[in-house]
Amino acid sequence: MSDVWDSETPPDPVVISPWGWGRAVLRAVALILLISICLALLLLLRLVEIPIWGQGRPITPFITQFVCRTAFRILGMGFSTHGTPMKGRGAVVANHSSWLDIFSLNAGQRIYFVSKAEVANWPGIGILARATGTIFIERDRKHAQAQTALFEQRLLAGHRLLFFPEGTSTDGLRVLPFKSTLFGAFYAEDLRDVLQIQPVSVIYHAPKGQSARFYGWWGDMGFGPHLVKLLAARPQGRVELLFHQPLRVSDYPNRKALCATAEALVRAGLEAYLPAAAES
Repeated sequence: MSDVWDSETPPDPVVISPWGWGRAVLRAVALILLISICLALLLLLRLVEIPIWGQGRPITPFITQFVCRTAFRILGMGFSTHGTPMKGRGAVVANHSSWLDIFSLNAGQRIYFVSKAEVANWPGIGILARATGTIFIERDRKHAQAQTALFEQRLLAGHRLLFFPEGTSTDGLRVLPFKSTLFGAFYAEDLRDVLQIQPVSVIYHAPKGQSARFYGWWGDMGFGPHLVKLLAARPQGRVELLFHQPLRVSDYPNRKALCATAEALVRAGLEAYLPAAAES
């Protein structure tokens, strides 16, 4: 059974005007310059992992956050947050609508992504993911113990990890049932009593006159056409991040209870800020 979510209604056709192609080219050039320069700096700094403020945190997440916020300015896309990103040790979980979530969530706080292993080989995105310290996981259970140990090591080092418990992206109008597997890593003896998990709702608002699913990326939709559509869009829409109150791992008896609470909060946030999500 595939983990890819698909819709009964096919995606809207991509229609780009000559002016749209011009915008797409100009924005693409600006983004390539921004990412290339900062990627070179990221790769250099990741070799030395310069700590800042004596707290053992590398400087690379600050550069990643700058790139993502600047990318939204280049796109002309609105970005806003509600609530307060957590501080201290812990992890973040969010709903998953698109590859654009990488930029949205990195723009909102300094985090490290947990991603399926296949992403490491994706053109463009794979290079960015590796450069920004993403943890790649295998779905094979024989790797579970080693992956749990890696999570523990990174979390104890003060890295805030982010993953998508849905396991796949959608049209942005719904939250799929969360999978509790990765929540089990937070119950390690050294982590349970010191970690918090912060649920985050990611809400995309389509450009005026466009389908509410405009920013969603699902099924067998190609990355290239979806990217060009976003680069060409005028007007653009906006994205909001809703940071919920962090959940103390020790307050929940097991991973399933913690997972269920996080899912309920993320879903409620999406439905409150994007009423169209109720159709799910």
